[in-house]
Amino acid sequence: AGAQQSATVANPVSGASPDLLPHFQLEPEDVYIVKNKAVSLACRATPATQIYFKCNGEWVHQGDHITQRSTDRGTGLPVMEVRIEVTRQQVEKIFGLEEYWCQCVAWSSSGTTKSQKAFVRIAYLRKNFEQEPTAREVSIEQGIVLPCRPPEGIPPAEVEWLRNEELVDPALDANVYVTPEHSLVLRQARLADTANYTCVAKNIVARRRSTSAAITVYVNGGWSTWTQWSGCSTSCGRGWQKRSRTCTNPTPLNGGAFCEGQNVQKTACTTLCPVDGAWSEWSKWSVCGAECTHWRSRECSEPAPRNGGQECRGPELDTRNCTSELCSHASPGAEDVALYVGLVAVAVCLVLLLLVGVLVYCRKKGGLDADVADSSILTAGFQPVSIKPSKADNPSLLTIQPDLSTATMTYQGSLCPRQDGPAKLQLPNGHLLSPLGAGRHTLHHSSPAAEGADFVARLSTQSYFRSLPRGTTNMAYGTFNFLGGRLMIPNTGISLLIPPDAIPRGKIYEVYLTLHKQEDVRLPLAGCQTLLSPIVSCGPPGVLLTRPAILAMGHCVEASAENWSIRLKKQSCEGTWEDVLQLGAEPCTELYYCQLEAQACYIFTEQLGRFALVGESLSMAASKRLKLVLFAPAACPSLEYNIRVYCLSDTQDVLKEVIQLEKQLGGQLIGAPRVLHFKDSYHNLRLSIHDMPSSLWKSKLLASYQEIPFYHIWSGLQPFLHCTFTLERLSPSTCELACKIWVWQVEGDGQSFTVNFNIAKDTRFSDWLVPDSEVGAPALVGPSAFKIPFLIRQKIISSLDPPGTRGADWRTLAQKLNLDSHLSFFASKPSPTAMILNLWEARHFPNGNLSQLAAAVAEVGKQDSALFAVSEAEC
Repeated sequence: AGAQQSATVANPVSGASPDLLPHFQLEPEDVYIVKNKAVSLACRATPATQIYFKCNGEWVHQGDHITQRSTDRGTGLPVMEVRIEVTRQQVEKIFGLEEYWCQCVAWSSSGTTKSQKAFVRIAYLRKNFEQEPTAREVSIEQGIVLPCRPPEGIPPAEVEWLRNEELVDPALDANVYVTPEHSLVLRQARLADTANYTCVAKNIVARRRSTSAAITVYVNGGWSTWTQWSGCSTSCGRGWQKRSRTCTNPTPLNGGAFCEGQNVQKTACTTLCPVDGAWSEWSKWSVCGAECTHWRSRECSEPAPRNGGQECRGPELDTRNCTSELCSHASPGAEDVALYVGLVAVAVCLVLLLLVGVLVYCRKKGGLDADVADSSILTAGFQPVSIKPSKADNPSLLTIQPDLSTATMTYQGSLCPRQDGPAKLQLPNGHLLSPLGAGRHTLHHSSPAAEGADFVARLSTQSYFRSLPRGTTNMAYGTFNFLGGRLMIPNTGISLLIPPDAIPRGKIYEVYLTLHKQEDVRLPLAGCQTLLSPIVSCGPPGVLLTRPAILAMGHCVEASAENWSIRLKKQSCEGTWEDVLQLGAEPCTELYYCQLEAQACYIFTEQLGRFALVGESLSMAASKRLKLVLFAPAACPSLEYNIRVYCLSDTQDVLKEVIQLEKQLGGQLIGAPRVLHFKDSYHNLRLSIHDMPSSLWKSKLLASYQEIPFYHIWSGLQPFLHCTFTLERLSPSTCELACKIWVWQVEGDGQSFTVNFNIAKDTRFSDWLVPDSEVGAPALVGPSAFKIPFLIRQKIISSLDPPGTRGADWRTLAQKLNLDSHLSFFASKPSPTAMILNLWEARHFPNGNLSQLAAAVAEVGKQDSALFAVSEAEC
């Protein structure tokens, strides 16, 4: 096959008729020599007087021809047929020069004719395949390509495929086809395609088999739908309900991955307990009436029946004879005296009411003119409590500062809203005041936080202590009660806000907040997942909170719904990490919620534990923020000088660790850090140094750039990645360096650092490394941990929680504070206003602008003038 063919050539004798030229009835054809067997070539022509073979340009000896002569019955012309045999030795004599060929030449009286060339080749088939199929594990419905390049051979080998020793026929299976390059393609893998596949090559010489390739088609497990929530575990009070799912949709097969995530979810539930009614005390007996009877009454109100409780049994009115039927009637004179006494009493009441009105008017006129809108009054209601006495003309402001050094604190005013009606907040002309009652109440809280050594000593007795970092460098701790408080790890952006009433009254908790190093915690990441935040623990685990605490920490993600799938992970008591919340999706539990902002996230949680934010990129446009920081030695005693370029996740905690590390190494900061957006493009990060004065410095690097692998950066599990540029001064007197350092992602955007500094000068770490918001004690207990005074907070909550006319309630406040995207979460809580104020405290402590918050609350109040009306009794 494929041999060159030569057209039959005739050489007529001059004057001869072309019809009498010989023509070939049989021409020699290409043949293959198998092993050592000789092959035969034949040709037949008519009319022909002589036929000879010519091989490779030389005439074959006449004695090697086998000739047969006959006559064509149709034309009567002579027919001659000639055969020769060609041996392997004859072909091998010209090996390397050209292919062996033979051709017939026939003569007649009219001239000569040449046949086509017939090539003689030695057939063979090598043993080793040029490429063999390899074993693979593929997911169901995934395409499979099994390559096969057969051994070299003449003639070229034909290829067929075997599946478990049975021939694969593409004509019978539309899911299978064989490419021109002999590769077997399975369009969509099926479970039935799990088998051993063998590529078979064959020609006229031999048949060769490749090594078998085992193809395993696996099925990853998938979750079934959640079952319905079970009934509450308690018929009365706080309990739990759960729902479950199974990894059966589909069930994992052939080594497929088991479903990730939890198969059981629990959530808190509260069943209202039925309360049976009970009678109040009997009232006093009435005056004996004209019918010689008197009566007394009672009410079914202590308590009143609710939640399906039983009504009180028995009469609510009791009458009896008061004179044993010997009744004397009052004289007309006595009735007149009673009438006069009543008229005098009415007159006295009118005079008292008039005096009260005059006093109230004078008080308002002298203290708060209704026509004057003074912004200082607005702010005064929100100022932290002061030890200065209140002014005589404004007695309604909070005046007494709690003493945090003792075990009790004293406030002026009421702690809880009155039960006889919703507490109202007075807003004359829209300004927010604090109309506090005149009573005095005492709030108890725990003693100040214990020293670090004592706290860690007590903590070490607990089983969960083994998973916490040793030492107190990255730990904050404190003792808290129902007043709440705040824990902060300085210079990390990590804090824990425990709002008021989150801890049940009468309980005292020792709470810790700690930052883990990534190398100390095993956080499994799969596929394109990456760590976006620090790993933070707050505890102790199992603490019962009645309100969500707020854990704040930084992140390094450029969040967008089309590029990222972001999940909040929590480590269970068994040590496994579980997805408890997917950001952007409807929360499946009320125990957790996350407010994601540009550089920080705020996690609402009713269960303390270990948390981390993990993202999975959905496209190559997804990016993380890197912080690029340059350090160099503060002193250079030798000619060699190193510049270290750190590529860090853009969170404060990582930067803090690097700064502490460089201080130990004697490094100095060169310039301010830069931010680089690192994309999920599978391209590495490259760094190079340029524009050094060659007369003063030279680089000792052999390559033109350095490279940090993509996955080392993208995983986020290696926090201190850096490259070192080693330079050499050509003279010891050189103490200044000017150069540029380029940082770029291959096929991505780049940034340059212009470096210009004096080596001999001691450069300090810049002030920006210690943000103002982080200065202060790691633990704050009670009101000192909050910007909004406790009683002002209670007034706002009691006023905005009930639905208001024209939307003047907590929903409007959320819109004013740009938190309206979280209305569904706020609405799921008993006090939506408290959730809004807690989030404001977590975001703005300690530098929040109380005036702006007061203005937002005031604007809500203006929408309904009756919303903040304060009755005379409350004043």
